[in-house]
Amino acid sequence: MSSNNLLLTPIEYLKGVGPSRGELLRKELGIHKYGDLLNFYPNRYIDRTRYYKINELQNNVAEVQIIGKIINVKTVEFAKGRKRLVATFIDDTGQMELVWFQGHKWVRESLKLNEAIVIFGKCTSFNGMYNMAHPEIELWSEHQQSLRSAMQPVYPSTETLTNRGISNRSVSKMMQQLFLETQALFSETLPDYLIQNLKLIPKNAALFNIHFPKSAEALAKAQFRLKFEELFFIQIQLIMKNLIQKHKIKGHPFTKVGEFFNEFYQNHLPFELTNAQKRVIKEIRTDMGSNAQMNRLLQGDVGSGKTIVAFMSMLLAMDNGFQACLMAPTEILANQHFTGLSELANKLNINIKILTGSTKTSERRIIHEALENGTLQILIGTHALLEDKVKFQNLGLAIIDEQHRFGVEQRSKLWKKNHIPPHILVMTATPIPRTLAMSLYGDLDISVIDELPPGRKPIQTVHRYDSNRLKVWKFIRDEIAIGRQIYIVYPLIQESEKMDYKDLMDGYESISRDFPLPKYAISIVHGKMKPADKDAEMKRFAEGKTNIMVATTVIEVGVNVPNASVMIIESAERFGLSQLHQLRGRVGRGADQSYCILMTSHKLSADSKTRMETMVRTNDGFEISEVDLKLRGPGNLMGTQQSGVLNLQIADIVKDREILSLARAHAIKILSEDAPLQKPEHATLKAVYLELTKKKNIWNYIS
Repeated sequence: MSSNNLLLTPIEYLKGVGPSRGELLRKELGIHKYGDLLNFYPNRYIDRTRYYKINELQNNVAEVQIIGKIINVKTVEFAKGRKRLVATFIDDTGQMELVWFQGHKWVRESLKLNEAIVIFGKCTSFNGMYNMAHPEIELWSEHQQSLRSAMQPVYPSTETLTNRGISNRSVSKMMQQLFLETQALFSETLPDYLIQNLKLIPKNAALFNIHFPKSAEALAKAQFRLKFEELFFIQIQLIMKNLIQKHKIKGHPFTKVGEFFNEFYQNHLPFELTNAQKRVIKEIRTDMGSNAQMNRLLQGDVGSGKTIVAFMSMLLAMDNGFQACLMAPTEILANQHFTGLSELANKLNINIKILTGSTKTSERRIIHEALENGTLQILIGTHALLEDKVKFQNLGLAIIDEQHRFGVEQRSKLWKKNHIPPHILVMTATPIPRTLAMSLYGDLDISVIDELPPGRKPIQTVHRYDSNRLKVWKFIRDEIAIGRQIYIVYPLIQESEKMDYKDLMDGYESISRDFPLPKYAISIVHGKMKPADKDAEMKRFAEGKTNIMVATTVIEVGVNVPNASVMIIESAERFGLSQLHQLRGRVGRGADQSYCILMTSHKLSADSKTRMETMVRTNDGFEISEVDLKLRGPGNLMGTQQSGVLNLQIADIVKDREILSLARAHAIKILSEDAPLQKPEHATLKAVYLELTKKKNIWNYIS
């Protein structure tokens, strides 16, 4: 039986595991088979080549090991009825105490006095004396003989495992047993020429050195090899998915550029397109003109003009006799798109409707009928578009806004509305760093609008402390005096909702005192209000009847008030970078100079300082998203549903972005030369790829 088949053996059959430990490993760590244990990698390593002396110890350094001997043991009562066991340990430079809070009887019996031992653990200092709680202890004579690597691995663990006696040492022992039983013969997964080109170490050596590294250098080589392989296979699957879509999934070829498109382009464009917009429209036209289904991600910062690009893509669908739809994650956003697109559509006598959860039944009937008989050309809506009742006569283009709020399944639900799937355009104003885009949306082609329309002045951002509030208020008065409007936003975070709500109300009251009626008028919008009241307040502000809008983050997506020129963000340190950037994008929509003022207290963590400095330094959403990715890690960047963005076992897409780019480049090169992986040198690769697709593995990686 080869080692590879052995890897399918259930974990309880490994010597030293058994049924109850097996159950724990399954539940706590998801380790079901030998293979899962093999790929259970340490998350850090301790250098066991160094032995400390007692006089070299410092407080709370990582674990240390010391050679010496125990000269006495005593039991000490330290609280009512609670005892601890204390041993005095010495070497030739001083003495310290070893302490146990439980298991006294067993520990006492196992301690040997006046014999050379090695202790290992964390040190703390108390009353000038160092002590080590619950140290690992080994006789020096045995310590010298045991199979151990210089860099000792530390495996991820859970509280339950620790409490049930499965320590780091137990996991290391299981690992040794696994390598003995499988004789460490694991099949190679990458083609020979790739291993030689990149000077990668063989798979066997990599797996051995990740668990039992002989040196820091051996460990680094093992990590590089395993990280490369993991990212490479994700990319192979994503690119293969893209190729299969292009070959197998036929799309409607939109060969005609006709009346709708030309009439709009020549006579109704509200402003000259930027070069970036022209480039993106060309990419979309090429995609939709081929025989394959388009799957494109359109990224562009707030205000970069994605809506016009989306509308012109819809016109191409209509020129070719098809319908188009646009799906947005919230009613506010859907309404905003509807308002914007209706203005453009009405000039061309296009029939456009909106369908959301709150559309009346009578209106729904009309929409359903017009969709099926083809008289309704464009439908805007929320998740309501996915209902089975919604049937199109011939849907040619589906546009999805803010994709990260919709799962992959929802995307495919839209496809099924036709026997030939529609072209798909995904839009987002949340700039996604290249590294993340390569992994999350590796199966989509990416277009970026990276310039703002002419006449837009970059927003000036400043950071002010609460102690500067009087100056900030004076600045607001000056802006209102020249006819501008102001947003003041307060954080509202579920965990501290009551406190935040109080801050908002206190803030509103003090603003009302500083900006009294009748000279000033203030709107307020927050989550506890009825939708109708919210809309009324927003409307008053949009119509210029109020000067200041006090709000929680409800306004992050939604309102477009070109006359609002100042965005003040209270307690800005409590917002994430992408949220700050989105909020800032609410101003700067008109031709006037706009400002964003970040108000914080003086107490700022290092991360908060970085966020404020980044916001002040740049308006570039992509640069901001890169910093955000470094600060928060990939899991949190995509919002809660995407928390398992990439369930990677060893690679980290932030720290290993160079390896990711390398892996993607090689995957693209291999598949562009040999897409079916038929060449003899790709036999191994093909076998691994088929094994992975059997498990439908790519969606386990990508939520």
